[in-house]
Amino acid sequence: MSAPHSSNGFEPEITGFYCIYCGYMAADTAGALGVQYPANVKFLRLPCTGKTDIRYLLEAFEQGADGVYLVACPIGNCHHVRGNERGRARVARAKHVLEEIGLGGERLEIFFMSGSQAHAFAEAARTMTERIRRLGPNPLKPAGPPRPPADEPDEDISFRGRCPDPAP
Repeated sequence: MSAPHSSNGFEPEITGFYCIYCGYMAADTAGALGVQYPANVKFLRLPCTGKTDIRYLLEAFEQGADGVYLVACPIGNCHHVRGNERGRARVARAKHVLEEIGLGGERLEIFFMSGSQAHAFAEAARTMTERIRRLGPNPLKPAGPPRPPADEPDEDISFRGRCPDPAP
């Protein structure tokens, strides 16, 4: 991976989701061939891009990602038959939501490639990095350095996003 660089000091944080078939194989091939791509992309594996939930994409932005993208199998060649088409439809819906809330749908993208396309994998990372550099930081991100944790007790670990049990 190559070191990120930016003239204005902003270096985007990008989250990439990829399927365990073509997306993962393209990443692995890029690594094996020593193909350079920006180091500011954090990748998460999915069983299939058809398993992408819009909540995953929106949550990445809420967690501070400046841009998000998916790497899917080529259209017509998905290991789960039409999973990549479902992923593409979910990305389109998520883009619409991002436009409605004012974040901008161009911060989200999906790329289709086979496992042997190491250079296409690296180009997707470069494309998203340059696009997000032009767009600037995620407006949902708090400005300034991260705040230290408050002197409050830790969140109940058993909560895990569900409604907590009523107080006894």
